[in-house]
Amino acid sequence: MALPSHISPSGPAPSSARQPVYAIVGNPNCGKSTLFNALTGLKQKIGNYPGVTVEKKIGTTYSQHGLPMTIIDLPGAYSLAARSPDEAVTRDVLLGRRPDTAQPDRILCIVDANNLERNLYLVHQILDLGRPVILVLNMMDVARNSGIHIRTARLERELGIPVIPCEAVNGKGLVELRVAMSRAELPLSRHAWDVPAAIAPAVAEIQASLIDHSGKSPLIARAEALLLLTDQNSVRVAGSAPLDSRTTDILQNWQKRWAAEGTDWAGTLVSSRYDAITRLCADTVEHRIVQTGPSSSDRIDAVVTHPIWGWLVLGGVMTLMFLSIFTLAEYPMNWIDDHVASLADWVKSAMPAGDLRDLLTDGAVAGVGGVIIFLPQILILFFFIGLLESTGYMARAAFIMDRLMSRVGLNGKSFIPMLSSYACAIPGIMATRTIEDHKDRLVTILVAPLMSCSARLPVYLLMIAALVPGERVPLPTKVGLMILMYFLGTAGAFSFAWLFKRTLLKGEPPLMIMELPPYRLPAVKDVALHMLERAWLFLKRAGTIILGISIVLWFLAAYPKVPAGVPPSQQLAQSFAGQAGHLLEPVIKPLGFDWQIGIGLISSFAAREVFVSTMGVVFNAEDNGDDTTPLRKALAEATWPDGRPLFTPLVCLTLMVFYVFAMQCVATVAVVRRETNSWRWPLFQIAYMTGTAWLLSLIVYQVGTALGF
Repeated sequence: MALPSHISPSGPAPSSARQPVYAIVGNPNCGKSTLFNALTGLKQKIGNYPGVTVEKKIGTTYSQHGLPMTIIDLPGAYSLAARSPDEAVTRDVLLGRRPDTAQPDRILCIVDANNLERNLYLVHQILDLGRPVILVLNMMDVARNSGIHIRTARLERELGIPVIPCEAVNGKGLVELRVAMSRAELPLSRHAWDVPAAIAPAVAEIQASLIDHSGKSPLIARAEALLLLTDQNSVRVAGSAPLDSRTTDILQNWQKRWAAEGTDWAGTLVSSRYDAITRLCADTVEHRIVQTGPSSSDRIDAVVTHPIWGWLVLGGVMTLMFLSIFTLAEYPMNWIDDHVASLADWVKSAMPAGDLRDLLTDGAVAGVGGVIIFLPQILILFFFIGLLESTGYMARAAFIMDRLMSRVGLNGKSFIPMLSSYACAIPGIMATRTIEDHKDRLVTILVAPLMSCSARLPVYLLMIAALVPGERVPLPTKVGLMILMYFLGTAGAFSFAWLFKRTLLKGEPPLMIMELPPYRLPAVKDVALHMLERAWLFLKRAGTIILGISIVLWFLAAYPKVPAGVPPSQQLAQSFAGQAGHLLEPVIKPLGFDWQIGIGLISSFAAREVFVSTMGVVFNAEDNGDDTTPLRKALAEATWPDGRPLFTPLVCLTLMVFYVFAMQCVATVAVVRRETNSWRWPLFQIAYMTGTAWLLSLIVYQVGTALGF
């Protein structure tokens, strides 16, 4: 039986003996992740929702009685009428449509107290679901500084749900929030709003059809009926089954009727919601200070978004990041290097000579140690990216990039995934799910791996060390060459985006509508948690993928054993790895690479940073010095059969250019496959990126050789 168009549900939520599950929901930039981190700390599990590359965060917090409570951090959304895939995940989890995620028992709605009226639109839709809700007014300090006073008690009375003022960054309000979350029963909302008279009969009829067809509860059916009328595409698919024919017929009949009458049904519903929200805010929000001049945020924006000064600020931030990567990371890198060398020496002293000892020292320790030495630099990179996001500068960077992005057929929103790809292409590709236009999203996915990710850092650093003669590489040279590599990758990404938008995926550049979040002091705890997450993922990768590849590579380089009488120096050349390298050599020799480098190119398809450990195994270099000196020395001594140096400065530069453009990351390929739901695009990506890498490397090496370098 359909409920009337004017609904005011009431009554306590049923208590549950099992561990309660809370979903955190809110608009982007409302402090959702900060609150999630504050509640859960390190008790988090991070993965992806099956079938989509939307990050799935689940954590555990504890009630005031010490009982565990599960929290799901859902992607940010402006509305349940989803416009992008990440918003669709939020909608489907709340409606209980995802078989991989249980429908939450309770919902934490987080709103930006400084922009309450806009944030309440999503809350208004969620309250229609008739589920227990706690409303968290976050950023109360920002609202207070803006002269906004929210009558919390009145808002709680009007909605009939707990309303908790909070400052998640400062930890204020968390105790009160835990107390509210610990309640055995939560009241259901008393909020009420009138569906317009012209739309109400359609809502009731569609609601009844949904109940009859799928057995949904009246409130869920009514909420879906409202979503269907607000945006038909948002609920056309429920789970994996399309709308039943009866519901589709009802919807189409009403749409034809309204079209004949000239009724804008979607606009009417949205306006009606906002009218109810406006009345609610008029009673509960008081503006005590009238802003007479530009705010501090506006004054900062006048500089950082300026057509000239904004670019200088962005350039300064990037330069500071690279300087920090090389200077601050030096001491922890040396510490790691010393301990790796000590471990290898201890194994050699504790074990008798033989294949097992060589496997541990030359395979496992050398392979993994050659990569984890770069952990401090990767952490610094993630620290800067986390800092930019936490302070609100990331959105400004996208804003000033919008004009440049529009020249290649995209908008500033595509820059955020591309900037995230500096750390890792996988989260960068995941971030494209906030881009509404399908073609723009696909173009961004195709070019995101061209942005130099942290996995390329070890390769760049090794080649820079080998490229420059002398014991130590001058800091300006390091920074200059590193910026050059990042510039090449960025320029390549923009160039291919321009090409794809004019050929394969034609389309007009979309207008960018982006909210600029308020500036905040950096949430150090959030940034630290982000760094720890990425450090753990990196170490886990080093301890699994890279360790496994290093062991396999050692075996391939050590077997089959050369016959008696053959010099031991021929072992690598006649090994399985050597045979694979020789097979590839005719293709890469025009680039200045020999079969030994070919082994590194093959192995690094699993992960780019494996190239460094591969070179350590191939050239039997031990990590027993400062920086990359031992391996650097081994590379300097490597020669062609005729005695010519192998790793000349030109070859090192060519290798760096190759790694800028080559698609050598199986994990990224898998994510692109899952994201595009097709093998067509990842295979195309491998082909165009590897082809470009080979062609540009050929040009660099041949032109450099012709000029006498």
